[in-house]
Amino acid sequence: MEPKPTDPGRKGGKMPKGARRAAENASRMEIPFMGGAVVAGFPSPAEQYVERPLDLNELLVARPAATYFVRADGDSMEGAGILSGDLLVVDRSIEANDGDIVIACVDNEFTVKTLRKSRNRVWLEAANPAYKPIQFAGGMELRIFGVVTAVVHRFHANGKRSGG
Repeated sequence: MEPKPTDPGRKGGKMPKGARRAAENASRMEIPFMGGAVVAGFPSPAEQYVERPLDLNELLVARPAATYFVRADGDSMEGAGILSGDLLVVDRSIEANDGDIVIACVDNEFTVKTLRKSRNRVWLEAANPAYKPIQFAGGMELRIFGVVTAVVHRFHANGKRSGG
């Protein structure tokens, strides 16, 4: 029988290295939010207007007490739109289901992968064909530390254009 994922993260267990908890009463920075959508093809003649300020905490964090942030490292999830250096928003209160991207601890090593479940089998899949799925054999331990709910990806860093 395959290992059943456990979730010590909900019970205050250890966190991935570099993880930061979402503050329950984080200071809010109001950023103007332009109404309407930005057309990704030809420009639209529709007039843009400013709606109420957008709070990124409100947009990305549903349950502050159960949410933490962690940076992705590596290229195993590029096919899912997660690049090395991206900021992942992780909710520990969500039960992980088949197809969810999760923060998992496999034999005391943290990783971000897609959780796969079938009747009597659990495994983790990368979103890059260069990486083989993590299959669980006797004695291997899997702990789930939360479901990734959002990814923050930068195109520019520190006001400087990235990539030359």
